[in-house]
Amino acid sequence: MSTESAPAADPAGTDRLTLYRLQACPFCERVVRRLDELGVDYESHFVEPLHSERDVVKRISGKRTVPAIVDPNTGVTMSESANIVAYLDGTYGDEGA
Repeated sequence: MSTESAPAADPAGTDRLTLYRLQACPFCERVVRRLDELGVDYESHFVEPLHSERDVVKRISGKRTVPAIVDPNTGVTMSESANIVAYLDGTYGDEGA
């Protein structure tokens, strides 16, 4: 089950990313670890474990796969952990600075 809410702004002036994930998913945890390492503020939503019932993820990314992120600061929505980690490194890591 997931919940929908508007992204909240942090004191630094950037909006929180939204992460859609599954419990105990190693690919999702990889993204969580990278978000935490980079100090990126995010809102986490756990989604339905059944692939066919992940309608919220389908609506935002066009796919039912997780992890998926929505970055309101750049307008990027993407899925696949390797792509997300590369995006986070390029946008919020030393590569993006």
